[in-house]
Amino acid sequence: MTLLGNLVRGIAIAAGLSLAAAAQPPSSAAVARAKRSFIGEMVKKHDFDRAELTALLDGAVIDATILETMARPAERVVPWFEYRTIFITEERIAAGVVFWNEHAATLDAVSERYGVAPEMIVAIIGIETYFGTRMGRYRVLDALATLGFAYPPRASFFSSELEAFLLLAREEQVDATTALGSYAGAMGAGQFIPSSYRAYAVDADADGKRDLWTNWDDVFGSVANYFDKHGWRAGEPVMESALRPPGFEGPEPRNALELGETVGSLTRMGYVFSTSLPSDAPAQAFSYEAASGGSEYWVGYHNFRVVTRYNRSTKYALAAHQLAQAVRGRYVAALASNVGSAAE
Repeated sequence: MTLLGNLVRGIAIAAGLSLAAAAQPPSSAAVARAKRSFIGEMVKKHDFDRAELTALLDGAVIDATILETMARPAERVVPWFEYRTIFITEERIAAGVVFWNEHAATLDAVSERYGVAPEMIVAIIGIETYFGTRMGRYRVLDALATLGFAYPPRASFFSSELEAFLLLAREEQVDATTALGSYAGAMGAGQFIPSSYRAYAVDADADGKRDLWTNWDDVFGSVANYFDKHGWRAGEPVMESALRPPGFEGPEPRNALELGETVGSLTRMGYVFSTSLPSDAPAQAFSYEAASGGSEYWVGYHNFRVVTRYNRSTKYALAAHQLAQAVRGRYVAALASNVGSAAE
């Protein structure tokens, strides 16, 4: 899984702690104890050289700005109509078309191999890193050491990610001192956390290395593999818009990530939507805040659930779906226009 969705939940958990605890990070002695314990475990479990690992982690910077970001109370929940404008912009759609054009052959090959729609791969990279142009400015080592040794609310999680990162560095010949990522340790164009990198990244071009920073074959293949391993179904929809008639008496959607209804049960409730899926297909209704003050309704299917495995946010899933559809529409139109121009 990538980090954006996990991070939102983590910040919310941190916000529930006392402000005093959040304002007082562990002492340097406590950080040193945590580091020594971690080193001991890495030596015991994975046969790391104690002196080399100690020197590496002694060079890791405990970054106060990362602690401040993680410990501050959660920001106001952004309503859908504002969240959407972050990702569904004319500039990002146009950039997505250019990006797809530049990598069309590779995207086609990856899509055929994994059965994952190319527009979804493009959309994920477009949302995560603006098509690889914003992959993070923090050293992954610093981010994970800071959060693993000096952020008690989620020290266990980030220590395990630091463990995964060091194993990854050893396995893939990644320079642990120079690798850059987000302030919480997500890496590469698809923003994989280290455990997801190790589990789902692929060496798509068979060059002996899984490189999610500079090798687009590996990036596309890894995003597609993540979706494939989480059950993506080729040719099936992600979400479709729905209407509720006047006098609708059903419950308001809870926007749960699980699919507790079916196409048929939602239809019987009164939702009006069009789909090629059978009536017994798992589905769920979702409600999103509209700029008008009301709500817009969507129905999510199995592939929607797969998108939420990449990021556990219903807003993220809808934004990824809409960006994918917008980029695909523009890309297909441009191809048709080029074909027409060539025929004249």
